Amino acid sequence: MSWENKKTDNGVVLVVDDAIENIMVIEAILEQEYCILSAENGQQAIDTCLGKHPPDLILLDVEMPGLNGFEVCRFLKADPRTVKIPIIYVTSHADKEAEALGFSEGGVDFIPKPIDINVLKARVKTHIHLSKTERFLETKVQQRTEELAQTQAEVLYALGRAGEYKDNETGAHVHRMSRYAKIIASKVTQNRTWLESLLVAAPMHDIGKIGIPDVIMLKEGPLDANEWEIMKTHPQVGDDIIGHQNHSEVMLLAKEIASGHHEKWDGSGYPLGLMGEDIPFSARVVALADVFDALTSKRPYKEAWSVEKAVNCIDESFGQHFDPSLAEPFHQALPEMLDVKEAFKDAVD
Repeated sequence: MSWENKKTDNGVVLVVDDAIENIMVIEAILEQEYCILSAENGQQAIDTCLGKHPPDLILLDVEMPGLNGFEVCRFLKADPRTVKIPIIYVTSHADKEAEALGFSEGGVDFIPKPIDINVLKARVKTHIHLSKTERFLETKVQQRTEELAQTQAEVLYALGRAGEYKDNETGAHVHRMSRYAKIIASKVTQNRTWLESLLVAAPMHDIGKIGIPDVIMLKEGPLDANEWEIMKTHPQVGDDIIGHQNHSEVMLLAKEIASGHHEKWDGSGYPLGLMGEDIPFSARVVALADVFDALTSKRPYKEAWSVEKAVNCIDESFGQHFDPSLAEPFHQALPEMLDVKEAFKDAVD
């Protein structure tokens, strides 16, 4: 009978036993309710579980030539592809020591031989139901987690836009800058979770501008010395807005970025005059991404620089403004950054 013609709605059960007559007995008991697969040794069982159609449950003999049942269970529980498959040992030797070992290897139950039909049916039904319920709940939790992560990203993006709202910046700026930062950082680290957190946190870099008076933020001409000193407080204001009670990676990165993205490698930046690696890596990357976008974007008070001119300017600033170790990653990232620049154009470009 082909796989497609077998009934699988109730579940697929793999029966593993070196005695074909034992397999036939179990198959006769269960075949009206489940699709039955069989294996006559441990290696066949492993190959079946790693194949195209893994089972929903395994009925596993313990004493077999070659790999015994405990060894098969240990192997399957060590592989992320098969770790979730419940395993019930079917054995005539279920003493206390064997049971303890079987459970320690990851088995969920024991059924003694000779097999009681009602016990076999009840335990197979129970463990398949539990397994399917667990997978369903895990899927729901994953969906909810993704929804919450998306909501968090949208909220932080909106807050980031609020920080730019009075600064003649556009929504495209935070889209571009945060993606530039992720691309540059990806040439340094392959930590995908951290890179996604950086992408979400980067738009918060100028959140502190919310706290700068409108008379300064909206001034058309150059700022005087006193006004400039007030403007330079926005990283500290951003740090205060984000607060000190955050424990998620995204918010910790947002705090680093908001407070540190105007620091410079040579110590001439603000607000703290941090130098070198005292500046958080996230802030160093965002500083570079932010300046690249500022130079290559048109604003009411300036024309956009060419990419070549902006790159030359930035190259001259490695070791003074920017972390010199980011020079190579920056150049490696440029082709992808230009794709982002094209995808997120300003309306004024």
